[in-house]
Amino acid sequence: STGFLPDCRVLVQRAVEESADWKETYGSKIPPTVLGTRLGSYIHYFTLHGALRPFGAAAVIAGYDEDTKEATLQCIEPNGAPYSYYGVATGKGKQAAKTELEKLNLHKTPVPVEEAVKQVLKILHMLQAEEKDAKPFEVEVSWVCEASGWKHKGVPKDIIQSATEWAKEQLEDDDEDDDDDDDEAMEED
Repeated sequence: STGFLPDCRVLVQRAVEESADWKETYGSKIPPTVLGTRLGSYIHYFTLHGALRPFGAAAVIAGYDEDTKEATLQCIEPNGAPYSYYGVATGKGKQAAKTELEKLNLHKTPVPVEEAVKQVLKILHMLQAEEKDAKPFEVEVSWVCEASGWKHKGVPKDIIQSATEWAKEQLEDDDEDDDDDDDEAMEED
């Protein structure tokens, strides 16, 4: 979740409750799409009544559906609408990050998870470099994939480290290419 931190905590707790209720009732894990729909309904309910304050948070649900054998990624907006994505960003700078994610054409060409980690870190470092008041930041990356047994787990530190180094090198190369293009344009004038 991103947004107002107390609201994020409430949404996480509600997702845990929905999962536990499903397990108790049906004896199996809740499919991620069902969890997204239920959490979206809960969030939307708070937009309908004047006595309730709407949530100031968006939630991202990544999971693996054991019945369909598919991994899913959903974002539930503050209005309660759940949307499925191949790649999504929330919070500050989400529009620029979404634009960069769209350039990867994830809907046409699936990317191996190790490559996806590299690309995501490149996007994060690129957007951070564009900030005026850029501060040092620490990146935590997790995934739901075959390498993690389809469970939510943190990406190993060595993979994050090598992906970060790769991302920074790529950004430096891109900057050098841009500088070369600028020099050529000035020479033509």
